[in-house]
Amino acid sequence: MRRAFVLCAALAAAPFAARAADWTGTVAVSSQLVDRGVPVSGPGPVAQGAVAWIAPSGWSLSGSASYQTRPVGRLAETLLQGARAWRLDDDWQVQASTTYYRYADDPSWRIYDRVEVGGTLIFRDVLTVGLSAAERVHGGGSPRGALDVGLRWPLGRHLSLAGGAGVSRYIVDPYYDHDGRQVGTGATYYTYGHAGLAWTSGPWRVDLVRVAAHRDRLPFERRPSPWLATIALGL
Repeated sequence: MRRAFVLCAALAAAPFAARAADWTGTVAVSSQLVDRGVPVSGPGPVAQGAVAWIAPSGWSLSGSASYQTRPVGRLAETLLQGARAWRLDDDWQVQASTTYYRYADDPSWRIYDRVEVGGTLIFRDVLTVGLSAAERVHGGGSPRGALDVGLRWPLGRHLSLAGGAGVSRYIVDPYYDHDGRQVGTGATYYTYGHAGLAWTSGPWRVDLVRVAAHRDRLPFERRPSPWLATIALGL
């Protein structure tokens, strides 16, 4: 699971859809924002919006923002991404991207700000396999690698099975709290995934997925909801 729902990545995933350079956008509301098993927002409505410029050569630029409307009322996550895609044949394409992640303006969450470089192999709109490495903006440290696999399997005209799984190195090692006490197991990598259903009709999409992550949780992190729902509208 790259993340439960990231508009920026979804917009840049099909750069050959347009015959000329074009703009596209998406707006959505989610029940919670989860990024590779990490609950970026608390449970409650999260408004999301994204815009992307896509060129026929395969280049794309995109950005997205997510706002926690309740109970805290704050910007939860923003992304900026530049990508280049190449068509291998009628079914396969590959994409290289650089993405900047910025989280809430809070000392605890600023440690998750990062720049990530990755490559993704895409089979139609059914399968994606991505490999990436992230470098923290604050605090440095060695690059954090991740492997993500996503699946969308049609079940009918409008309904699809949506699933994904991944393994990632912790962006922030959950070893010690602010008082120097060890927290968690001291593991270096963790796993995560999701499975559920996606309904699409024209520009509308509705996702309902069950999420899970086998990871140590830092003291300031929120607890993720087991189920996530998203309603999105393409513009």
